[in-house]
Amino acid sequence: MLSTGLPQGAVPKLERPGPLRDRVYEALLELITTRALQPGQHLVESELAGHLGVSRQPVREALQRLNTEGWVDLRPAQGAFVHEPTEEEADQLLTVRTLLEAEAARLAAANATSAGVAALEELCAEGERAVTADDVDAAVLLNARFHAKVMELAGNTVLAELARQVDRRVRWYYAPVARQRGSQSWIEHRELIAAITARDEPRATQIMRAHTEHTRESYHARPRG
Repeated sequence: MLSTGLPQGAVPKLERPGPLRDRVYEALLELITTRALQPGQHLVESELAGHLGVSRQPVREALQRLNTEGWVDLRPAQGAFVHEPTEEEADQLLTVRTLLEAEAARLAAANATSAGVAALEELCAEGERAVTADDVDAAVLLNARFHAKVMELAGNTVLAELARQVDRRVRWYYAPVARQRGSQSWIEHRELIAAITARDEPRATQIMRAHTEHTRESYHARPRG
């Protein structure tokens, strides 16, 4: 266990292309999103720099950017801490997600091709395997990919851009309830695929709205500790 509480193997390798501060930002954001860095955790510049193999300056710049975006709280005389979202923040984000995803499901039912449906089925099968293996990290990632694919099949670029803006926060909120949602989440995904295949727009909308509401309810009912 690393001194900052990061699991072994959790620290991503920095890709070479691009400004260093951007690569450090992406690495830290991924660690926060996956909850390798937990809400409320103290972020020590020197330790993070050591784990990432960089100097403290790009870490400091990345933390300032993350603070601006609401992922990190900078407290005077205390330092940087991973933001702890309030229940209201989570509720607002997940409610917006429901609106976006329900419309995406409707459009996907109207526009999806057989190849698109096949891609959804493959992602669903991978997700089911992740649940069976109790691989929560993989399940969270595959859940995000499944929803992104539905959004892609919807064919609305404005809707897709709005979804991208909330995607990372959705992953952040989904991570602590992924095991709780378990196989039921993927059963609901299968139902959605069936509605999209049948080009049943009202049914697809209904299923997606209920599906995303279940995640919102699970988040609020999650164990604290």
